[in-house]
Amino acid sequence: MPSKRQPIFPRERDLLAQFGERLRLARLRRKIPAEALAERSSISRMTLHRAEHGSPAVSMGAYLRILAALHLQDDINLLAADDKLGRKLQDLELDSRAKE
Repeated sequence: MPSKRQPIFPRERDLLAQFGERLRLARLRRKIPAEALAERSSISRMTLHRAEHGSPAVSMGAYLRILAALHLQDDINLLAADDKLGRKLQDLELDSRAKE
């Protein structure tokens, strides 16, 4: 049974589109044809096309394989690396405990 399609908000759609464009530009700078990158990434040409256009239907695993084929896989470690909001919330909780 197919799962219920989740809504994607405009800001999220924009972020995915920008990410897809960066992947496309990285491929073009390396002069790698789309077919070759898809093969190196073990994905279909259509999945690569969707990723380069920021489709939310493309899995995180497919994005990671594309990054690896472009030798950019270590960039995945930059995602959510600096959780400013989480740290502030944690500090507020520590401050309230100290006052008790």
